[in-house]
Amino acid sequence: MSNHLKFYIDGAFVDPLVPATLDVINPATEEAYTKISVGTAADVDRAVAAARAAFPAFAKTPKAERLAMLKRILEIYNERYEDIAQAVTQEMGAPLSFARGAQAWAGQVHMEATIQAMEDFTFEYPRGSTRIVMEPIGVVGLITPWNWPLNQIVCKVAPAIAAGCTMVLKPSEIAPISGIVFAEIMHAAGIPAGVFNLVNGTGPDVGQVIASHPGIDMVSFTGSTRAGIIVAKSAADTVKRVAQELGGKSPNIILPDADLQAAVTAGVGGCFGNSGQSCDAPTRMFVPADRHAEALEIARAAAETHKVGDPLAEDTVLGPLVSQIQFDKVQRLIQSGIDEGATLVTGGLGRPDGLNRGYYVKPTIFGNVEHGMTISREEIFGPVLSILPYETEAEAIEKANDTVYGLAAYIASTNLDHARAVARELRAGTVNINYPDWDTQAPFGGFKQSGNGREYADWGIHDFLEIKGIVGYGE
Repeated sequence: MSNHLKFYIDGAFVDPLVPATLDVINPATEEAYTKISVGTAADVDRAVAAARAAFPAFAKTPKAERLAMLKRILEIYNERYEDIAQAVTQEMGAPLSFARGAQAWAGQVHMEATIQAMEDFTFEYPRGSTRIVMEPIGVVGLITPWNWPLNQIVCKVAPAIAAGCTMVLKPSEIAPISGIVFAEIMHAAGIPAGVFNLVNGTGPDVGQVIASHPGIDMVSFTGSTRAGIIVAKSAADTVKRVAQELGGKSPNIILPDADLQAAVTAGVGGCFGNSGQSCDAPTRMFVPADRHAEALEIARAAAETHKVGDPLAEDTVLGPLVSQIQFDKVQRLIQSGIDEGATLVTGGLGRPDGLNRGYYVKPTIFGNVEHGMTISREEIFGPVLSILPYETEAEAIEKANDTVYGLAAYIASTNLDHARAVARELRAGTVNINYPDWDTQAPFGGFKQSGNGREYADWGIHDFLEIKGIVGYGE
């Protein structure tokens, strides 16, 4: 029986206290394919109460016991892998091949990385006669986005369990079904009642209630900077820790010594991945001015290989955007690029030819983008790349850093020492040299308005721990 209309509280799937539902839209068809229940403050209270009751015992479980739980979760996750991929395809329109190879995979590899990190993690150690003890912070509220649902759920739930915290999770109401599958995984893994709780709902009715709740000791939030500010303000009255991974407008500096063909082609692919719906996407490409025209032609050719269409078709590279709201926002920003005088290289307004329904966007490249243009300043969150010419390396670095964001940055060069030197100049939480593979052991998080705190592996575990010094403990 489907649990779509249920919450998961205190070890059981339960009905909401006040019945209310929300349609879940398949963005490829623009039609509702299921419904979820949406919660209220009373449902949050019930989940927090369960988490608080479970915390004292769970906080004292031996490290080996929590490690065994994570391994059991991973085992069940792998058994439900195809269910997760199918859910992501339906709820956010990810091509099924991408849902399998990237979306579901991300949750799997982050669980593996947390397990590996926990095996080596030291929760207490001596410093002279003082004992340094790292203890679970308490009951944590986890608020996750729709664009990488399993990535963000696992990047919060796994380290929270590793740390010994109990939790209340609110997945995005736009893409909630993969979160319900994850709750089923937690139930099947035998996680003790009250340790993991899930309440679906909207940001104002559930997310802000979690953030402000006096029974929540810490909030981990991933989403837009706008929503992150609301979460932080809601949390302020209870002086709880808030870890945030927010928006980005990541620069991609292609240095003069780079292989232009390879670097531009890979940069287009990086920007367009997940239909451009990644907070760390390299959306501002800086290219040497004397090779700008050449870069535009390379980018045009690369963009036109990204077939947009039915997520279930084997040859589809890009699916739709997640919602009408996202579609309208991206169309507005494409129009702003045209209106402000950028060169439209390929793509543009409207759906791709032959697609009459679904939130599909044409893969779009703008050239001759000026640093002050809207498309160079605002996070677009769609398959839209801005290419900016630069005269000097210093100019490229200055403009790359001249943004309120600082989540990620990219550098392309055939000279590794050169790339390393430029990497140290960039104000971003992650700097990628020559498009490396995803490293689940690297810290992930932002500078400036891209947030605070770090996720992945041991970095994520630290966010859920308090530090206690027991002075006079002795040798």
